[in-house]
Amino acid sequence: MYAAARSPPIAIPVMVALSTMPPYRFNCTQRGLGMADSTVFDSVFKTMVHRSPQLMIPFINEVFGRNYPQDSPIVRFSDEHESLRGAIIDDTVFRLAEKIYHVECQSTADASMVVRMIEYDFHIALEEALSEGAPYELDFPASCVLYLRHSSKTPDSLHMKVNLPNGGSFQYDTKVVKAQLFSSDEIFSKKLLLLLPYYLMRYEQNLSAIASDGQQSEQLVHECSELRTELESAVLRMGDTPLYEELVELIIKVSDHLLAAYETLQKRVRKAMGGEVLELWRERAERLEREAEARGIERGLEQGIQQGIQQGIEQGADGLAAKLRELGIDEKMLDEAISSMKAECDKG
Repeated sequence: MYAAARSPPIAIPVMVALSTMPPYRFNCTQRGLGMADSTVFDSVFKTMVHRSPQLMIPFINEVFGRNYPQDSPIVRFSDEHESLRGAIIDDTVFRLAEKIYHVECQSTADASMVVRMIEYDFHIALEEALSEGAPYELDFPASCVLYLRHSSKTPDSLHMKVNLPNGGSFQYDTKVVKAQLFSSDEIFSKKLLLLLPYYLMRYEQNLSAIASDGQQSEQLVHECSELRTELESAVLRMGDTPLYEELVELIIKVSDHLLAAYETLQKRVRKAMGGEVLELWRERAERLEREAEARGIERGLEQGIQQGIQQGIEQGADGLAAKLRELGIDEKMLDEAISSMKAECDKG
């Protein structure tokens, strides 16, 4: 269920036939690609959206011409929904300032993408209409497709003409974002850090030549070093070490995948992006955590032993007092002696 304020509605009697459409399940994937390829890109995208949803705000500002502050509250919805045909849909849907947004990450252009998008957007709008109740109106979310790869045939936007039974029609439009068109300067100046893990994909078709040429390899490694420096300046100076570590990790995850066949260049890029430093940070953090746990256990044992000794002494003193009372020792003198023993025990 999507609970959000409704934007000005378009009241149109729509007749939609979905039963003949094949089921789809995707997010940052593409038919025909190897599972490892789509899984890596999908995993990286989901990690960013789940761990750092605020990365979506500059992206939405850029794509939809908004001006949301970076600290605007963002509410994510479930990644999986039951479609009208019973299929499971993976998507990224969230509410930002009472407006619902829908973003799909796709690794390669696909001619059927517009069909999928109108299905998903219709599903989202239908859920919202059902939650609002009668009289029913369909308010479609603001949606876009993020293409990690593109070609000269990749459209700048997606369109579908919807014909109505009364002879009228309207056009459904979805925005398209091509990640590789953003330079590193634009990514940092516009704070589009969501695109950073996929930056090296722009060199994907030339990696074989780059790996076999010393000068080109050096240029790529140098560019990676500059990316890391820019990332440090943009994120670490704000004190957001977790976000820095997360982005470095995800950049390396994608670069390791792209450079899997070029081990030497893969290692150099990993080092340039700070992979070794990141590993040292994590090893140190894990060591400190283990040491803290060990100190806590040791401190707990010491306290337990001390408490046990004190309880034993107190119980022994009380037992001795009972014996002395049986012998007729003065009660006042006995109380003073017992109090003195316990006081000495507390000092110890």
